[in-house]
Amino acid sequence: MSKKIIIELKNVWKTYQMGEIQVHALRGLTLKVFKGEFLAIMGPSGSGKSTAMNMIGCLDVPTKGEIFLSGKDISHMSESNLAQIRGRKIGFIFQTFNLLNTLTAKENIKLPMTFQDIQSEDREKKAEQLLEMVELGDRMDHKPTEMSGGQQQRVAIARSLSNSPEVVLADEPTGNLDSKTGERVLDFLKRLHKEKGTTIVMVTHDRKVAEQSDRMEYLKDGIIVKNLKR
Repeated sequence: MSKKIIIELKNVWKTYQMGEIQVHALRGLTLKVFKGEFLAIMGPSGSGKSTAMNMIGCLDVPTKGEIFLSGKDISHMSESNLAQIRGRKIGFIFQTFNLLNTLTAKENIKLPMTFQDIQSEDREKKAEQLLEMVELGDRMDHKPTEMSGGQQQRVAIARSLSNSPEVVLADEPTGNLDSKTGERVLDFLKRLHKEKGTTIVMVTHDRKVAEQSDRMEYLKDGIIVKNLKR
């Protein structure tokens, strides 16, 4: 049985105008993400990794090319429509955590659910379950400033799952953590993939981190230049 493609980029270009100069962040990127896989995209600084992540995550539209999410062309959608798709189908984990310091861990996790019209009681229950899952049940009412970096990243993982997304995108998820804490965060992502079958796309510059995935693709100068086999 053939694997189901959940995200596909076809000949995607992204060009930025910097004064009189055109900068091509992506130069015809073609990539398939299969349902249930753990994919790592590697590459040096300036290779286009973050731009590729923005395309995969419906955070931006391409200058040229096509992007399909579950078979639907999203290349030219409006920002409001893209926001709806992001909210329903994609969870994000960022290197800088992106938690709101004025909210508790539980409130941070509940926030994405409020935009999807989920009932208050259900939001409360789901947030508590997710914090228990990342072993932070005792930190529900703590704010990010009262937590370590590793704890904040685990809250961010829990938040990324709040709307039961089909795909979780992790942008350098261990980048701001020490090696031991980073390993623990990676263990959570691997568990999420193995036990729940969540599709994970992770961007990293670290070969050791990338090797935790099922598949590694190497990005350079805005295109995939090689598939890294282990």
